[in-house]
Amino acid sequence: MAHHRYTPTQYHVAIGSHAPVLRVASGDTISTTTVDAAGGDASGAVVTAPGNPQTGPFYVEGAEAGDTLSVKLDRLHPNRDTGFSSAALAANVLDFGYQPGFGDDVGRATWRVDTAAQTVTLIGPQNRLTGKPLPLRCMVGCFGVAPARGQAISTATSGEHGGNMDYNGFVEGVTVYFPVLVPGALFHIGDGHALQGDGEMDGTGVEVSMDVTFTLELIKQRTIGWPRAENATHLITVGNARPLDQCVQHATTEMVRWLVAGYGLTAREAHMLLGRLVRYELGNMFDPAYTMVCKVAKADVARLRS
Repeated sequence: MAHHRYTPTQYHVAIGSHAPVLRVASGDTISTTTVDAAGGDASGAVVTAPGNPQTGPFYVEGAEAGDTLSVKLDRLHPNRDTGFSSAALAANVLDFGYQPGFGDDVGRATWRVDTAAQTVTLIGPQNRLTGKPLPLRCMVGCFGVAPARGQAISTATSGEHGGNMDYNGFVEGVTVYFPVLVPGALFHIGDGHALQGDGEMDGTGVEVSMDVTFTLELIKQRTIGWPRAENATHLITVGNARPLDQCVQHATTEMVRWLVAGYGLTAREAHMLLGRLVRYELGNMFDPAYTMVCKVAKADVARLRS
């Protein structure tokens, strides 16, 4: 198992079957960098087109359609000390016709990102939030594998392949699973956030460029339908679609399949466990496809299996 260091020279604003920038073996670790959602690098210079530019893709030797790619997020670290966000909630998360009445024309907010203090602090515009530190909680907003049938899907949205899910649970230490849909899987990563609330309700996190390290591992002949993940305490499944009820259906069905095929529960046990103890969290509710996350505690699953 090797550790590769890759310096990007190009980026993509669609996830697809682009020429791979690096070929790796299953179990290899990659350290690289990502630009922010507007194409800004570690110096703040805009080096590529905006729209959640992706680093990669990375080709995993031996990966074939029907396999699963495991992505362990080993390290997510902002590589500059400022980030930006929107300054207003998106219209689609507010009542139709609601007028916020700001009294100003501020379009973007600027934030200080302090990795030593582990804080994110508003610099401007000036209001009562300015200067009050919030917790730094780095996450990946947009990442995934190339979709099937030669598609190239905009990084503005998401699907079975992953993409712009903007789930704030995709943090350091989490392992995310993607269905392999093309040879080599072709893994892409970008869109780092220093902090983001549920749903990315204003269309942004605190957008920042990052140093990232991740480990790619191939799980042969294990087929999944939608992205899955796990952390120390929970199993997680993700549905990406619109309307919101369709996201819930995808995420819930994927969890049932995982509990039955992966953990040996009967269909009845899985249904009844989720009916009592499931938790849902909102990923993206700003972009063309919404994201819903279905969670179940590992301890609750283990009790049924004991």
